[in-house]
Amino acid sequence: MAKFGIGRAAVVACCLAAAALGVGAVRPDTPSPPQDGNTPAADPPPGFLLVASSQIGDPRFQHTVILLLRHNQDGAFGIVINRPVAERPLAALLEAAGDKDSDAEGSIGVFDGGPVQRRLGFVVHTADYRQPDTIAVDGKVAMTASKEALRDIGRHKGPSKYFFAFGYTGWGAGQLEGEIARHDWFAVPEDAGLVFDEDRETVWEHALARRGQDL
Repeated sequence: MAKFGIGRAAVVACCLAAAALGVGAVRPDTPSPPQDGNTPAADPPPGFLLVASSQIGDPRFQHTVILLLRHNQDGAFGIVINRPVAERPLAALLEAAGDKDSDAEGSIGVFDGGPVQRRLGFVVHTADYRQPDTIAVDGKVAMTASKEALRDIGRHKGPSKYFFAFGYTGWGAGQLEGEIARHDWFAVPEDAGLVFDEDRETVWEHALARRGQDL
């Protein structure tokens, strides 16, 4: 199935970068992201945060906060934003993706983005950066899955804020709506501070507190 217009070469490149981190194999029984297109967004719309309730039944998602990147009648797709794994040099990630002579400087935070297709890699970033395959979410945050995004960050030409995630969280048609209905998740408007700036250990508590403010 389509991956929201992410080019095949870009996906392969980020797969290699994620594989260099020793991530696990793809699970064959998990849904692919819903297809992009002109399908109207469902509720909650892309850009919202999904905050796991304290009673969520799946232990993989306890105290997680997910940035929703796509949600329509075909399903939903998001990235966990509060499970940092490591800080890795950009040059090392690019070398793993085939750029052995990269001049990229600096490092990037690496996150566990979710349990689905953990060999896929994604750069989540502010909306001040765009490539042809960038997924614009809500005018504040965006996602790009390409080596070029990592190169630009390493050359100080990339977005102002960013992180790299391997894997994602996916739901088939109607699944997320069912989980919200049984109160596994609370939806709150996206906050760039929570996505990029907040101490990762406090993101869940602060996002949960926002639910009360938004009611």
